[in-house]
Amino acid sequence: MKMNKISYDTGFWAGFEAGNPFKAVEAFFDFAVLDYYKQNLSEAVIYSYKRKVHKKENPSDVFVLYTAFSFFIKVCYCLQKKSKKWKITASLGSEKVYHFSSLIKEEYNNPFIVFQKAFDEKTLEEFELFLFQILEHSLSPDIGDPESDITTPYIHLIKMLDAAEIIRERGVEKIRKKDKIDFVTE
Repeated sequence: MKMNKISYDTGFWAGFEAGNPFKAVEAFFDFAVLDYYKQNLSEAVIYSYKRKVHKKENPSDVFVLYTAFSFFIKVCYCLQKKSKKWKITASLGSEKVYHFSSLIKEEYNNPFIVFQKAFDEKTLEEFELFLFQILEHSLSPDIGDPESDITTPYIHLIKMLDAAEIIRERGVEKIRKKDKIDFVTE
C-alpha cells in the first residue's frame, strides 16, 4: 500500500524546499519570527469581524501569510506523528520563556503534546478551513461571522507556534539512536 506523503514545499514563501518537518519548521521561522506570526494571525482574526479590510495597503501579504500558515499546519500534523520517534533536547533555560506563555509546563517540557492535542480535537481539514475563513473575512469590507468555531483552532495554532519554536530552539534527538538532529540547512 502506497502512503500519501505531505509535501514540505516551502519554496513559495521561504525560497527553498525543506526535506523534512524539522527543516520546514526552521524555514518557517527563518521567513519570519514568532511574534510576527502571532501578531498577524491575531490581527486576521480581529479583522474577520470588522468592516475594515486587513492589510488594505497590500492584501497580497495576507495571501503569503495564508500560504505559510497552510504549510505550517501540515508540518505540525506531521510532527504529531513524529512524537514517538523523537524527543526534545533538554532545556538549557536560555529560551525566551515569555514567548511561550500559551503553553502549560507539561507542553513546554514536551512540545509534541501540543500537536497531539490539537489534532485530537480538530482535523487537518478543520484547521485549513479556519485559515481560509479568517483570511476570507479579514479581506472583506463586509462584517462577517465565520460559519464555524474559530476560537479553538486559533488557540491551538498559537500553541503550535510556541511549540514549534521550542523545537527549533532546543533541537531534537532520535529516541532509538540518540543521534542529535540539528536544524542547519544544507
